[in-house]
Amino acid sequence: QVQLVESGGGLVQAGGSLRLSCAASGLPFSIYAMGWFRQAPGKEREFVATISFSGGLTLYADSLKGRFTISRDNAKNTVGLQMNSLKPEDTAVYYCVGASSGIATPRADRWDYWGQGTQVTVSS
Repeated sequence: QVQLVESGGGLVQAGGSLRLSCAASGLPFSIYAMGWFRQAPGKEREFVATISFSGGLTLYADSLKGRFTISRDNAKNTVGLQMNSLKPEDTAVYYCVGASSGIATPRADRWDYWGQGTQVTVSS
């Protein structure tokens, strides 16, 4: 049974930082691409970042480049998302995703597994 469990969300003031983590189990993590999406209240799900199975390729939403950094540890089956200079518009539920293709992609329909999500709230 595949599980993706996010942690690290919470309430932070604008300009602050948070680090999200996703622990994966039940899948061959080292061959899976991993990523993050988010969904704010009343808005559509949005691509955040993705990393290839080897970690050699990372992709980010254009609006988040320079503030967010995705990383992975294949020895620990975890993927992280470091979020800096947070803004109120970053408030959303953040979801960890995994793809057996191993290919990093911003397309939501290419991801096989989704976590339950973790809430990030940025106050102004």
